[in-house]
Amino acid sequence: MPASRFPDPRQATQEGIVAVGGDLDVATLVDAYSHGIFPWPQEGLPMLWFSPLERGWVDLTKDLQVPTRFSRKFEKWKREGRVEVRIDTAFSDVIGRCQVAKRKGQDGTWILPEMIAAYERMFDRGFAHSIETYLDGQLAGGLYGVFVQGVFSGESMFHTVPDAGKVALMVALRMLKQAGFSFVDVQMVTPVVASFGGELILRDEYLNRLELAQKRWERKVCRFEWVPGPVSLSPTL
Repeated sequence: MPASRFPDPRQATQEGIVAVGGDLDVATLVDAYSHGIFPWPQEGLPMLWFSPLERGWVDLTKDLQVPTRFSRKFEKWKREGRVEVRIDTAFSDVIGRCQVAKRKGQDGTWILPEMIAAYERMFDRGFAHSIETYLDGQLAGGLYGVFVQGVFSGESMFHTVPDAGKVALMVALRMLKQAGFSFVDVQMVTPVVASFGGELILRDEYLNRLELAQKRWERKVCRFEWVPGPVSLSPTL
């Protein structure tokens, strides 16, 4: 890994805090993500940077899990011609809807205005991306994340129609798997992510896998172009 302005994430506190303070410039965020660190603001505190003891991921070297009931609904939407998935055509809408999405057990959101501005800058520089689900021509679900050195880190997802967010997640996982990527970083494992194979691994293992993934990217073992527009929903997608 290249040198970092951050401390070694293996020396994080018991709570997973690596550093306190700092800015949300693109260079800072790229540095953080490339070393397995992500920002997680807490109200009333300076910016906190985390690398938790246990990290959520989806192992793409395994067969992908897709919930049966959801799979049937998705195939029905496809047959009826109701569903379309696009890349990077509504990033601002996606992150804005993730900000206001209702989440069980949460009263607020970590997606503060300064975080939105930061990830908008990341998007402009090609480091952040959105996958969007449209039903009957309307944006109904999606997710956004960060893509740095051949590793996609999912940040947040939303839906206005049940299961529409899951479509974006499934398509993202399948596209990256087909392109030869070994995992997707999901940071935390929610019940939805768990239903698609998300699990927790120890930080040391994650950091080792991160370094291996970066080396595979540098050697061009895997490649993926984030081309804005519709995604072909072939039989495998």
